Amino acid sequence: MREWVLAFVFVQFDLDLGPVVRGVYPPMYLSPSERKNIAFSSLPDSLRFEQGTEVHSFRIRVYPKSSEEVPSEHCEPRPQLLDGFIDPTSQRGYQQSSLVLLTQHQYPALFTCIVSKLGPLFQSHGVPMLEAACHNIASWYTPSSTIEIGFLGSVLHIELPVSSDSQQLAETGSFDEKFDPAMHLLASSVSFDPPPIHLFEASLSHLWSLWECLVLSEPILVFGPSPSVTSQAIWWLRDLLRPVHPPCCGLPPYFTIHDQDHSLLGLILGVTNPFFEKSCAHWPHVLSVGRKPSSRQGTTTVVAGPCPGWTTKTHRRHISKDRQLLKHIEKACVGKGGRDLPPRIEIKASLDVRRHFCSRTNAVMVPLNRYLNTLIPPPSQCGAESGLARQLRPFNPKDFFASLKSSPSALPFKSSSPAFGLWLAHQEEVIHKALREKR
Repeated sequence: MREWVLAFVFVQFDLDLGPVVRGVYPPMYLSPSERKNIAFSSLPDSLRFEQGTEVHSFRIRVYPKSSEEVPSEHCEPRPQLLDGFIDPTSQRGYQQSSLVLLTQHQYPALFTCIVSKLGPLFQSHGVPMLEAACHNIASWYTPSSTIEIGFLGSVLHIELPVSSDSQQLAETGSFDEKFDPAMHLLASSVSFDPPPIHLFEASLSHLWSLWECLVLSEPILVFGPSPSVTSQAIWWLRDLLRPVHPPCCGLPPYFTIHDQDHSLLGLILGVTNPFFEKSCAHWPHVLSVGRKPSSRQGTTTVVAGPCPGWTTKTHRRHISKDRQLLKHIEKACVGKGGRDLPPRIEIKASLDVRRHFCSRTNAVMVPLNRYLNTLIPPPSQCGAESGLARQLRPFNPKDFFASLKSSPSALPFKSSSPAFGLWLAHQEEVIHKALREKR
C-alpha cells in the first residue's frame, strides 16, 4: 500500500486544544511538529467554509531526525516531502473533522478523486470503510503507465506520468479511447471540477504575464477564498511549468499562518488568510483567484483579501498573447450552459489553455537542449580504444548566448521586445546585480 499511500490521518477540532490528530492508519510515526502541521492544514484558517465536504491539499517537510523513532516494522526511508489531500466535513461552530491522505507522490487528480470518494463514506461508516479502502489500494499494481484500478466499488482509468516533471497531455494520452475528464484521470494534472479557467476568470488576459513570472521564478502570492480553490490553482500553475522543475521545495499548494516550517516558503505562496496580504506586501506579484464580480450582485458582500485579479509592481510582459485563444476562453467563461449539464465547454477551454502553455514551456527549453547537445562529445572521442570516459564539456554562458543569436527561440515575442538572446542575457545581468547588492 505504501507504494501509493503512506497513511490516512483522522483530524478533529477540539474546543480546548484546537485541531488534533486522533488517529493514523496504518500506524505511522509522525513527530509532534508534523502532527501539528497536518492538524492545522486540515482545518485551515479560511473565512469561507461551507457545509459539507471540500477537498484541498497541502505539503509538509519530513525531517531525517524523526526517522530514528519510526517503529521497526516501518523503518524504510521516509520521503523528504509529503503531500496531504484532505476531505474536511461539517461547518465551523459544529463538529469538524478531516480525513487526510498522506503520500509521497504528486498525483493531485488521482488523490483528489480518492479522498472525495472515501471522505463521506468514512464519516458515515467509520473505520471499516477505511480498512476496505486500504485493502483496495494495496491491490493496485502498475504493469504499464495506463492502469485500471478498483476503489470502493468504482473503477478508475488512470495514466501515470514517467516522472514528476513530465507532461501529461490529453492529446498524447495512452487510453484506448478519446480522453474524457469524466472517465479518465491524468494523475499529475489537476482536477477539472470546477473547470480551472474559472479560477483565473478575473485574470484571463494576464495569463501570459503570469506564465512569464513562473518561468522566470519570480515570487507570486496566490490568494484564494478557500483552501480548495487555492490549492487547485497552485497545482494548475505547477502543471503549466512542466517539464521545468520548480526551484526550492517545489510549489506547496497551501500554506497557513500556523505552519512552522518556513523552509517551504517557495516562490509561489498559496494562502487564504488576509494576514498575508499585509505581511507579503513587498512581494512583486499578487494573483487573487476567482471569478469576476458580477455587476448584478449587491455591494453589501464583504470580501476578505484582494479582489480577484492580477496585480504586479515590476513585471512587463515580453511574449505576445494568443488573441484567438484568449477570445475563445473568455467566451467559454461567459457562455455557461445549464447547471445540470456537464461544463464541457469550460473543460475543453481549460485543456486548450493547458496545451498552449505547455507548448510554450517546451519552446523555452528548445535552445537550452540544443546547446546541451553540443556539449556531448562524439562517440569517436570516447571509444573503448581511447580509454576515456564520456564526459560533458563545461557549460559556457557566453557560448550559450551566442547560440541564441544564431538559433533563436521559437517563442513569439512582442514587436517591441528584444530578441530572446539579448533578453535572457539582460535577465542574467539583473540577477547578478541583485546578488552583488545582497552581498
